[in-house]
Amino acid sequence: MATAYSTSTVAELGGSPKRSRRMADILDAIAERGEVSLTELAELFQSSAATLRRDLTVLADQGLIVRTHGGAKAAGSLAELPVALRDTRFQDAKRRIARAAAIRIPRERHAVALSGGTTTAGVARELVNHADLTIVTNSLSIASLVASYPRLKVVMTGGILRPQSLELVGVLAEGTFSAVNVGTAILGADGVSASAGVTTHDETEARTNHAMVSKAQRTIVVADGSKIGRAALAKMAEISDITTLITDDSADPDELQRLRDAGVEVVLA
Repeated sequence: MATAYSTSTVAELGGSPKRSRRMADILDAIAERGEVSLTELAELFQSSAATLRRDLTVLADQGLIVRTHGGAKAAGSLAELPVALRDTRFQDAKRRIARAAAIRIPRERHAVALSGGTTTAGVARELVNHADLTIVTNSLSIASLVASYPRLKVVMTGGILRPQSLELVGVLAEGTFSAVNVGTAILGADGVSASAGVTTHDETEARTNHAMVSKAQRTIVVADGSKIGRAALAKMAEISDITTLITDDSADPDELQRLRDAGVEVVLA
């Protein structure tokens, strides 16, 4: 199960985009190696020991890592980044993916369901110039983003708030998605592979997003290349449920071919 980050994580990890990206990369390095020294981090990031100590202190204070003598090690699962750090990564690719998804949505009289995530939020930004769209979402971030545009109707699910992703999950959210019919579901993911399907780190979130996909006429998965070929803990959708995958050219070409062979339209943005 993913680490349960506190609601103060978003504020605590705030700061410059450069620092947020570095801390996200530090978490990746620790997750991959289990434990790293300050010397290794300095070589990886070309940053001073003092800067890295400050970063490690913030991450340790939030329970994301454990400080060791001369470095740091993983604290539980580091699979799921806090939302404050996710928004700083692969920004150019995510913008291209979002634009490619938005042009596939009819410009009026269409219902679109969006799961939470930074890439799906990018799609929502691209949809604000559409007319008479109904946006159905369990994401507080997305609902807040589109609420000020009068031509967009917003339907929020109920549910329990996950502070890691700012999404509403559980039976109330599932019930809302099950009660509506949508033309297109836009689904973010932590992993997409031909063998494991479309996956995420949290099993409750996976059930909620599965309910969204099950009532959609078509499902578009939006995921940057780092997610392709990966499998996270919980399955949201089978590959057979997916109409289109929109990703970028950093994705593993062999895995993309396996997805095409499984019947998924693959679009490189």
